[in-house]
Amino acid sequence: MPALSQGLVQVYTGEGKGKTTAALGLALRAAGWGLRSYIAQFMKYQPSGEEEALKCLAPLVTLEKFGRPGFLRPGEWAAEDRALAQEGLARARVALLDGGYDLVILDEVNTAVSFGLLGEQDLLDLIAARPRHVELVLTGRGATPGILERADLVTRMVEEKHPYQRGIAARRGIEY
Repeated sequence: MPALSQGLVQVYTGEGKGKTTAALGLALRAAGWGLRSYIAQFMKYQPSGEEEALKCLAPLVTLEKFGRPGFLRPGEWAAEDRALAQEGLARARVALLDGGYDLVILDEVNTAVSFGLLGEQDLLDLIAARPRHVELVLTGRGATPGILERADLVTRMVEEKHPYQRGIAARRGIEY
């Protein structure tokens, strides 16, 4: 019997900080109750504190990364970036459908769609295939109207102020 009787679709989007943090907080909470989570990180490759911390939650939490070193900008990606995003979506589909996970998080998947690495319809098809008992979380800037419409919960992060504006770079243990 599934741990969740009713899974929903959540979207964390917007220009503000905290989308990944919110999604990973759900994985932490789920692990605390013995639920299993799968996290696919799109367009991310570099080491991060969350990656190290999530190793402590294995086997309840599984993390896979689908990206290359460095940061992508819209229109400045290579065929390899698209192939990695497609691979990530395929792996996420397996995790969503195989019955082994209660929570599936696709981190930065909205950004991958907005950059053209994935098609919106690919993500809508994944949402439509979601088993009723699995919670699906989609993060990243630029969530499309179609994705927002299909979601049960939408949180838009709004940046009002950020240390980067004052020249403070991302800090290990806080931003990554």
